[in-house]
Amino acid sequence: MASTRAMATRMIMATAITTTMTTEDFARLLAWTSPAYPVGAYTYSHGIEAAVEDGAVCDAATLAAYIRTVLHDGAGHIDGALCAAAIAAVDDAALDAIAELAFAWRGTAETALESTAQGNAFALVTMAAWPDAGFAAFCARHPKRLAHASAFGAACRFAAIPPRDAVFAYLTAFAANLTSAGVRLVPLGQTDGQRVTAGLLPAITAATEAALAADLDDLGTASPMIDLFSMRHETQYTRLFRS
Repeated sequence: MASTRAMATRMIMATAITTTMTTEDFARLLAWTSPAYPVGAYTYSHGIEAAVEDGAVCDAATLAAYIRTVLHDGAGHIDGALCAAAIAAVDDAALDAIAELAFAWRGTAETALESTAQGNAFALVTMAAWPDAGFAAFCARHPKRLAHASAFGAACRFAAIPPRDAVFAYLTAFAANLTSAGVRLVPLGQTDGQRVTAGLLPAITAATEAALAADLDDLGTASPMIDLFSMRHETQYTRLFRS
């Protein structure tokens, strides 16, 4: 994508210009990131199930460390930047390029499924419950090829939701789902789960700022063990989750 550096510059400009979130914006974000929004997020652990079986995740501290790594060096880092770029896309061509990049950007079969199954589900329910002609046209151009981050970012773009709020909400929901998976798998008590959630706030905030400043030409991951856990999960004998 030769134009991604220019898009990153425009993204930062858009972030600086659009800063106020309305009550309607807030309501949309609460709905779109709620565990009740039917995208199937609860069925994915992002490799945590394999990490628990391996003993790498065994308590609240190791669960928090795993999720921080995802946010700082893994899919959370990538998805935040793609979400922000989709919100700031200057036209349909730029948005479509980001959607195609997001669809291709996964290291394993299961994380690809995790991303696209949720993205396609998000698109369907959002078109039905929060109809928007621009978003519907975008989804029609990418049938069954939508990553969650780009679908969410596109919806926020057409709803004119401020980028920082949108990315922060997306990453908070992403981290919360992984925490919920860990609570069930380790297992942990609900209070420990909430301690993990509270402790992740600095990592989510940092990931949000990194996403807003990201240059898609220089974007990458550095979390090979998480990819390995995801690959091991594909053949794990007993599984509760799809990833």
